[in-house]
Amino acid sequence: MPIVAQSTETTDWVSRFADEVIEESERRAPGKPVVVASGLSPSGPIHLGNLREVMTPHLVADEIRRRGHQVRHLISWDDYDRYRKVPKGIAGVDEESYTEHIGKPLTSVPAPKGSSHPNWAEHFKAAMIESLAELGVEFDGISQTEQYTTGVYREQILHAIRHRGDIDAILDQYRTKKAPAKKQGQKPVDEAELEAAEGSGAAAEDDGSSGTVGYFPYKPYCGNCEKDLTTVTSYDDDSTELTYACTACGFSETVRLEEFNRGKLVWKVDWPMRWAYEGVVFEPSGVDHSSPGSSFQVGGQIVGIFGGKQPIGPMYAFVGISGMAKMSSSKGGVPTPADALQIMEPQLLRWLYARRRPNQSFKVAFDQEIQRLYDEWDRLDAKVADGSALPADVAAHARAVGTAAGDLPRTPRPMPYRTLASVADITAGHEDQALRILSELDPEQPLTSLDEVRPRYDKAEAWINTHVPADQRTIVRDEPDAELLKSLDEASQQSLRLLLDGLAEHWSLDGLTHLVYGVPKVQAGFSADATPKELPPEIKTAQRSFFALLYHLLVGRDTGPRLPTLLLAVGQDRVRALLGR
Repeated sequence: MPIVAQSTETTDWVSRFADEVIEESERRAPGKPVVVASGLSPSGPIHLGNLREVMTPHLVADEIRRRGHQVRHLISWDDYDRYRKVPKGIAGVDEESYTEHIGKPLTSVPAPKGSSHPNWAEHFKAAMIESLAELGVEFDGISQTEQYTTGVYREQILHAIRHRGDIDAILDQYRTKKAPAKKQGQKPVDEAELEAAEGSGAAAEDDGSSGTVGYFPYKPYCGNCEKDLTTVTSYDDDSTELTYACTACGFSETVRLEEFNRGKLVWKVDWPMRWAYEGVVFEPSGVDHSSPGSSFQVGGQIVGIFGGKQPIGPMYAFVGISGMAKMSSSKGGVPTPADALQIMEPQLLRWLYARRRPNQSFKVAFDQEIQRLYDEWDRLDAKVADGSALPADVAAHARAVGTAAGDLPRTPRPMPYRTLASVADITAGHEDQALRILSELDPEQPLTSLDEVRPRYDKAEAWINTHVPADQRTIVRDEPDAELLKSLDEASQQSLRLLLDGLAEHWSLDGLTHLVYGVPKVQAGFSADATPKELPPEIKTAQRSFFALLYHLLVGRDTGPRLPTLLLAVGQDRVRALLGR
């Protein structure tokens, strides 16, 4: 779906970045494809916070494609990073036995028990790749294990070592500065920063070794135990002979670095090296990288040693989950894109990332808030269709529903998510009952198959089954509450009569909505069509009391699914039986 260019006042953040990136790419590499990049470490489940690292450049790259330019979106899989710690809550992982792998490359760690993938990194990459496909994200994946172990970066490594004094001088500007005091509520450092900090062993800095050879920006993985707990003890610039010793197992060897492919540059050197090697023009990073001495800031100086320039790099804010703190893949139970896509359509998830500027934080809802988000999305969908949406909202909507390659598959008949969830809740997996109820929502255009409301129905059903506690599920009474019915005063009995007398005539979603809200109005002497402005405040109190009575008589609780949906689900005959007639 094309997005028409707007003026600066009305364009969205994606268009503005696309303008800047296209201009900068033409200045740096005229006539060549625009290169944007993301970096992901498959050290554990790749969560919804990590997804912003991908969605930000994806949306910009897609806008550039829509304008007819060639663009590459690189995703560097940092699968040659060290295995830093054993994540908690991973199925098939015994923490004690996996501790022995700490310090090895992620691709040298066994996959969790029961996985069909060859190693730890591939196991977690696979889930993310599947989710990105569902989200319509087009990218070129680069395995850093493959890049390093096949010698692709050999010249860059040797170049970094020849210029280690220059790199050390840049880093030294920040080593002498005191770290700023941590403010109350400050976010913890980024995962990449943590991995870098711990990647060189317990006593090493995150920017390289300072052993007997002085500063050295390269860490060999041990030829015996495969861990990176190594110290370079000698290096000859002319022959590139390097000797290292492993503090983990005591192994030592001498190798020729011009032929050696079992090690990597330390993080603060590795990242700017890749910017220069790939010609990256745009790559975002977490807000942690904006602090003095962070890898993005330092990398902006180190990249010049490799003959490159720092990318345009917006800092992105964290993504949260309703009711949860900042996500970290080293903690158990962190929701992933696959978890989100189980309960929401790709369009909604894309919209959450597209509508907020990178520096704005937001939350992905796994609780009741998801119903409100869907309502908001459906209202936007309607406004876009009738031409009343604001230009920036139109752009965000277009980026959500499709890419330059075309629209994403969508639900043919998108009924309200909260309605579908209520039906799935009430029918407890009985598709014939679900179809009966949904076909009665709009008698003039009855649903003929659940396929018309898929995949949204399936997402709503998954949400009910996985995120709604059992004690909040809806169970319709088997028998009338005779004691409650017997205790009702005349006014309550009259309200039930008015409802039951109007059931047949109003048996549709809109009709029942009008009926249940209208009964207390009629009882108070007003028209059922009277608007809130025409009614005294006590009518709202009467409506709440009436609704509570109906919930008690139908499901034995004070609240439940929206009453019109609940009534349709229960069916006329059973409603009459439970309400005493």
